Amino acid sequence: MNAKPPTEEIPLANGHWQCLNTDEAHGDNPVQQAVRAALDALWETLEGDQPNNLYDLVIAQIERPLLETAMMRCDQNQSRAAQCLGINRSTLRKKLKQHRLLPNEGI
Repeated sequence: MNAKPPTEEIPLANGHWQCLNTDEAHGDNPVQQAVRAALDALWETLEGDQPNNLYDLVIAQIERPLLETAMMRCDQNQSRAAQCLGINRSTLRKKLKQHRLLPNEGI
């Protein structure tokens, strides 16, 4: 049975909802399509080698721009950015430090 996956609704700060519409053929939304295309390109660069840390590599590549964008969109307010990301402020701060995104760490 090919049931259509449910549309995910993401709450925005202004109280509105944004739907991530899915592509009927693949069940993907535009973000998933972009990630899949990037993963395919990455896999091609491996030239047949079997990666053993692909998850960590991909998460590291996605996490930094996610944090940068959240901080920018929240006017560098860590509390607001953490709330938008759905994580604790101390977790956000730890991740910002890991990626050297804190003002005193240099971006």
